[in-house]
Amino acid sequence: MKKVLVVDDSPADLANLRTIFTDVGCLVSTASTGSEAVKKARADKPNIIFLDIVMPDMDGYEACRLLSEEPATKDIPVVFVTSKGQKADRVWGQMQGAKGYVVKPYSADQLIDQLKALA
Repeated sequence: MKKVLVVDDSPADLANLRTIFTDVGCLVSTASTGSEAVKKARADKPNIIFLDIVMPDMDGYEACRLLSEEPATKDIPVVFVTSKGQKADRVWGQMQGAKGYVVKPYSADQLIDQLKALA
């Protein structure tokens, strides 16, 4: 069973993402801030992280950068799930260490494809 960490400051998006991954048999944990995501990734060692970019406290770019620099979490693929759809956002996301990028609004299939490809 794959362990998925879902990170979003929107309770509605968090619930939707949890449902999508639970329905395909994943064990899902959640976080609503970037700093909480980093702590949970260190503790839980998920197979993959689906991470929003625009969040209070610590944004997804910073969280991704910290995760990709830390030996304990650097091999966990991060997929941004965000409303930021510009090419510059995608490039910057890759520069922070992200392995995938899904723009909101998304389909369940887009997320599951990322899961299958990276986790």
